[in-house]
Amino acid sequence: MKERIKSWMLVLLILGSLVESYYLIYRLPGSDSAVLSKTLYVKTDNMGLKEKVENLLYPDKMIIHMGGDKHTLFYPSSTFYNLIMNRLKGRSFESFQRRSVQDFDWDKIRSENPGIELSFGAGIPVTLLQRVMQISPDSLFEGESIDRIWIYNIKNDSKAHVIFFSTRGDIVYEAAKADLTVQDVQQHVDFGKNLTLYTAVNGEYYVPEADVPLVKVVMPAGMYTIEQMQSNLFFDAGNTRYIPEKDGSKIYTDSKRSLQVDQEQNWMSYSDPAALPDGDSTPAKDALEAVEFVNNHGGWNGTYRLAATEEGRQDRKVSFQQYYGAYPSGSYPIMSNPQLQYGVIHLELQQGTVSSYERSLMYTNEDKSEKTIVELPGGELLKQRLAQIGSSLRIIELTPAYMPALAGEKLQLHPVWRVTLSDGSEHTLK
Repeated sequence: MKERIKSWMLVLLILGSLVESYYLIYRLPGSDSAVLSKTLYVKTDNMGLKEKVENLLYPDKMIIHMGGDKHTLFYPSSTFYNLIMNRLKGRSFESFQRRSVQDFDWDKIRSENPGIELSFGAGIPVTLLQRVMQISPDSLFEGESIDRIWIYNIKNDSKAHVIFFSTRGDIVYEAAKADLTVQDVQQHVDFGKNLTLYTAVNGEYYVPEADVPLVKVVMPAGMYTIEQMQSNLFFDAGNTRYIPEKDGSKIYTDSKRSLQVDQEQNWMSYSDPAALPDGDSTPAKDALEAVEFVNNHGGWNGTYRLAATEEGRQDRKVSFQQYYGAYPSGSYPIMSNPQLQYGVIHLELQQGTVSSYERSLMYTNEDKSEKTIVELPGGELLKQRLAQIGSSLRIIELTPAYMPALAGEKLQLHPVWRVTLSDGSEHTLK
């Protein structure tokens, strides 16, 4: 009898050992909810909010052309910007005709024709733009990325004209059918009446005729911990090694992935060269993958806009620009600078899989912010200062922005003019 009991106990011990071995090999702790099956990234508690890609797709500015060479600008989250965008999202655009950009006299249209110009910066893939605008499917058009949409009226013409600009620079697409009337366009243009006028310079940027008020902000700042980022990015954070660098930065690695932290800049760079590629990559799919990756690995610590999807030799870079501000005054981009890297999230993807991820470790408490109104210079003073900057290289963009600075445990956002030159370099004016 004793021998039989011993035999059964031995069988139970063997079965228990097999079950335990199975879980150790195939089911790491927490794997039910923490591991993404495709890439084996940890999906832990998010430090920031999750975001839908639709909320990251919007123009960086609206240029209102009022005829008579009069113009004004609306920026994200301002009253008329929101009103126009909400209306345009409900209108349909279809029957696209491909044309050369040289078929149009843009200087004449800019100065004489009432219209609305939506600027999308470096461009947005059409298949993503279809998520926020009612653009009918078109096999030829859907492969493009769009950096501008220009909606305008022509004198004695009964229909509104809608032009989509390809980022290639030489091609535009005209929507032969658009659910917009001449009266709709004129009403949108009329929103710009009695607002600050802007002068068009070489058809590339606009200078305000008066000073522009912006809010200077000071708000409490905190830091995501290295432990938080490790648990968000590594398969098994407990098995990472710490490697100090000569420049003072710290590297954490599990022999496959690495997390480099610059504690002076409060900036992290994550790399996963061993990420398994899916082999299916387009600008739109990579942007969606990038959004999902940020959702699951840190979240969004503020308001962002999809700024670029640039294709390299073997990868694609996706960037998100952080904005500060709110309705009804408008929001503006936060610049990164050599003294403080902040305001952007960069990702690189190889064949649809994230291989690099960079962002600031800083977050802020906007509910406890201190605000004061300051004015950015406009008019002749600004034109003179721009002439000095643009003496060697052409100015291609001028926009209000925020320059971040740390003061103890607080983040300051100083209003500046961001001046972008033809070689991609940026300057600031206060």
